[in-house]
Amino acid sequence: MADYVIETKGLSKIYSKTKVVDSINMHVEKGKIYGLLGKNGAGKTTTMCMLLNLTYPSSGEIFLFGKSIDKYSKEIYPKIGSIIETPGFYENLTAYENLKIIAKLRGDYNPVNINSVLKIVNLDCEKSKKFKDFSLGMKQRLGIAAAIMHSPELLILDEPINGLDPFGIKEIRALLKRLSHEFGITILISSHILSEIENIADVIGFMDRGVLIEEMSREDLFKRLDKFVEFEVSNIDLAINILRELGLEENIDFTFNGEGTIRLYSNLDLRDKFNALFVRAGIDVRKVELCEENLEEFFTRFVSNN
Repeated sequence: MADYVIETKGLSKIYSKTKVVDSINMHVEKGKIYGLLGKNGAGKTTTMCMLLNLTYPSSGEIFLFGKSIDKYSKEIYPKIGSIIETPGFYENLTAYENLKIIAKLRGDYNPVNINSVLKIVNLDCEKSKKFKDFSLGMKQRLGIAAAIMHSPELLILDEPINGLDPFGIKEIRALLKRLSHEFGITILISSHILSEIENIADVIGFMDRGVLIEEMSREDLFKRLDKFVEFEVSNIDLAINILRELGLEENIDFTFNGEGTIRLYSNLDLRDKFNALFVRAGIDVRKVELCEENLEEFFTRFVSNN
């Protein structure tokens, strides 16, 4: 049986008669990075707020570390670090000074811990720089430092890469992988940036309009990506007629656009035969390429079919 750090059963949230989270059953295994993927408004933040006891469920159950949050909240929540929305810090203080205040408020101030987490998030060389002069990526890393300062076993991060430039995204990605692989922290991360979830998550939960459609491992995801052959031809109408005469159906076996491109989804091993038929019919074939859909294409197709 899997060791779940997060498990929900029929978890729902209703605001003003609108069900923003609809009976979701989530399973986050220990030591994994779980990517909660969905468009803005899909219910990701509300789900995280319920997990963190920041808002109460309308129905359903939440189990963290195998225990109900209703009965064991005092035992559970010290094991969790989180970032919901943009972390707030004092603008005129340094990273160390900000973390010192947070640690004292928690009652666990220890200079060694602060220096240690600043090193983990690569802010140990910015001792004199004030928060107001930080880049957005540095601010996000300081937020993560604050979230891990008490050595949590679970990290819940809502859109931590939102608004970052490519370099900042790369830094956060590397940091989260290190926290998971080197320190054994289980991570739940939400995002609407499909490629980043693809690059970082061990397991992906697809969420749309409040519904957790499916959970799948990264390996299963890649197995389910559609493969297709893309032809670029000089006479698309004639090429389509040839495919139809062979018994292939539009929108099932192939699709096309007005720019001379045909995507073939079946009989991929016969692509050389199709190419030969096109050429024999006097069609110039500019490209024949075996391709695979990306996560964004898969997500669009997956959500529309569910």
